[in-house]
Amino acid sequence: MNLEFLGGAREIGRSALLVDDSLLLDFGMDSGNPPQFPVGSADPDAVVVSHGHLDHVGSLPSLLSGDARPPIHWTQPTADLAMTLARDTLSLHGGSYNCPFTEAELARMTQVSRTHGYGQPFEAAGYEVTFFDAGHVPGSAHVLVSDGETRLLYTGDFHTEDQQLLAGTSARPDADVVVCESTYADTTRPPRAELERAFAESLRQTIWEGGTVVVPAFAIGRTQEAMCLCAEYDLECYVDGMGARVTDLFLRPRNRAFLRDPALVRRAAGHARFVDGRDGQRERIAAGNTVIVTTSGMLHGGPAMTYVPAVRDHPTNKIAMVGFQAPGTPGRELLDTGRVPIDGRVLPVSATVESYDFSAHADREGLLAFLEPYRDSRLLCVHGDDCPGFAADLRTRGFDASAPALGETVTVGE
Repeated sequence: MNLEFLGGAREIGRSALLVDDSLLLDFGMDSGNPPQFPVGSADPDAVVVSHGHLDHVGSLPSLLSGDARPPIHWTQPTADLAMTLARDTLSLHGGSYNCPFTEAELARMTQVSRTHGYGQPFEAAGYEVTFFDAGHVPGSAHVLVSDGETRLLYTGDFHTEDQQLLAGTSARPDADVVVCESTYADTTRPPRAELERAFAESLRQTIWEGGTVVVPAFAIGRTQEAMCLCAEYDLECYVDGMGARVTDLFLRPRNRAFLRDPALVRRAAGHARFVDGRDGQRERIAAGNTVIVTTSGMLHGGPAMTYVPAVRDHPTNKIAMVGFQAPGTPGRELLDTGRVPIDGRVLPVSATVESYDFSAHADREGLLAFLEPYRDSRLLCVHGDDCPGFAADLRTRGFDASAPALGETVTVGE
């Protein structure tokens, strides 16, 4: 097999791996300013997608321009999430250089979609492909690709610890080559249950003191995690932004089987109050004594930029960050400086600001535990800030590990 790394190599974002110029694994985008797309050119016979996050699916519709119609293989939740994200991208950037596709390409995605469950082998571009539950977000998959001689495991993003939505991955299929994410290879977290308890008790304390809590959260996964915790601890909770649509998507009958406990998510949705944003509703909610879970998770925009200015002046209020804040984002600026850019001005925030690492990725210990069965396999480290450093660390532990560069082609197997 020849593996060409078109994205996600020694970086996080725009994941794309081309196998033998024929089978494409993921085709994402980096949504920075300006956005970045996979390098080189890809004209695959088929596409297989690991999960529905923008950095893995964001560029997919662009593959369907012209006469190209490669089938796209994924789980049902991933298909639904990819369509939701693509529509959102079009609404934000359609007609500009920031958007690599049009409504026509988006419509074609439904025509070429092929959905599969976990553990059910299927054929794609002449390879046998099997999905395994990756425990990252609903529908996320490890992708096992076999050409009859070499077995390639593309881990996608994964988590080894149980979350509210999902159980941690337990799949360890035999593989000769493992292309492994390394997002949090340098991070060790406290147990998840400990983080969840601290988060809920902090919110409860703020509410008891008469304050309002704003929880900026990613729409996919993190919003629903926060909702479930609010329901478990009986905290009043409003949900605003794209997370409401994603919650509805997860609870559709065709997607419920991909949840750890569908009844838990239904209870959380029944406990929450969903916001439509009409007639000054957000301003009234922000003035209340409540919890508001809202996009965007890094304060790039969205309803969060109504709520944060409304609560920023009073130290009794709280802003509880539950996701990674990338360098250069307003969320990172808030954490680092106590100030946040709002409407062209950088304003001080007197409200308490806290951060909880509710990542859906495995940490260092999780990565090492996942890779332990693959001591006789070749490991290729991707999707991280320091892939070469993680590969070097693995070599000291006796693994055959390296970190391909962006655009590099690596030959593996026979």
